[in-house]
This record gives sequence, structure tokens and C-alpha cells, in this order.
Amino acid sequence: MSGRTPETDEPEAAYTAEPYVPVDADLQALRRAAADCHGCPLHRAANRTVFGEGDADARLVLVGEQPGDQEDRQGKPFVGPAGKLLDRALAEAGIDPAETYTTNAVKHFKFEQRGKRRIHKPPSLREMGACRPWLDAELSLIDPEVIVALGATAGKALLGSEFRVTKQRGMALPCPCLDGEERLVATIHPSAVLRADDREAVYEGLVADLRVAADLLGSA
Repeated sequence: MSGRTPETDEPEAAYTAEPYVPVDADLQALRRAAADCHGCPLHRAANRTVFGEGDADARLVLVGEQPGDQEDRQGKPFVGPAGKLLDRALAEAGIDPAETYTTNAVKHFKFEQRGKRRIHKPPSLREMGACRPWLDAELSLIDPEVIVALGATAGKALLGSEFRVTKQRGMALPCPCLDGEERLVATIHPSAVLRADDREAVYEGLVADLRVAADLLGSA
């Protein structure tokens, strides 16, 4: 780690998780270290850090936005209704969910309290940037052949603020974290299916995008 420590306020003020990310650590060590991350103020209201999970040798990494209410409570990514829908869509696209690694661009749940409910709020670019060292460390260790960005926030975290999921979904995109090769596929977040009026059509679009990722895996 750098000279700054989790006991100082400097990392949070600077909005970066970098001082908390251990050098030469495996995924389990990263997960343990992330539990104490105070790299931005989002940790204050969240119950826990929600780190990535799945196959450490996965050829495919799925990157979502941030944990939701259930993920924050259980400490695992994609355990709510959106996660179940994602697993079904992956299977229909010819991808075994058990052979993937799933994580989020931001590791803490950002929300607005309304009575007893916690309403999701999208993370800012600054919060995404603060959490980026964790995502970089995960991707460096797993070294996937293909990445799927689930939703606009994940796409922006990986490709920059100009990314637009409506314009760039369902195609092989060059990604800096994959040495610039066209091995990133963007699609909607599965929660968008749950919110849609025409769920069947939106779901089929998600599956179609995931098939592009499956084809990339097949040709790798």
C-alpha cells in the first residue's frame, strides 16, 4: 500500500480507493481489504462493501453498476431479482453463469432513504473513479477474454463518460483494460428489464447482446 492508511481521512477526501488496494494480492486478499475501504463517502451509509464473486479463472467478466438493496444486505453481487434474470439470460445466450465472474463498477450501495425504503441513486463519475482501482485489480487478476458491461454506468466506468449504451450496445467494442482489443460488449442492466413495460421484448434484446459476447468467447 501507499504511505496513506485507512485510519487517515486523506483517501476519502481525495476520492480514491488506491491506498486500500494491496499489492500482489489474490482475489480473496482483495476482498478482505475492500471490506475496510473508505476511499469515498459511500461507505458511510452502506452496510458493507460488496466485492465481486465467481470463477477466478473466468473467461467472461460481467460488470454491473453498484450493489442494490439486497446485495448490500447479503454482501454478494446480483443476488436480487435482477441477478436471477441475468442468470436466465446468460443461459439462453449459451453462457454458463457458473463460469463467469460478476462484479460492479462501484462496491458500495448509493441510495436515498424514503421512509423504510432505500431508493437506488446512480453513482457519480467521481465515485466511479474512486472505486476504479478495485475493478482494475479484479480484471488484472482474472485476465478475462471478454467483458460485458451491464448498463450505462458500467460502460462509462470502463470506456469513459462519452459512452452511451443506447448507441453502443450489442457490438464488440475496444476496451483499454483489454489492451484495446474489441472484446467488450455493452448491454442494458438486467434491472432495466424488470422496469420495462414490454419486458419480453427488452429481455430478448438483453439475450441478443449476450449472444454477441458468447460468439466472442467461441472465437477466442
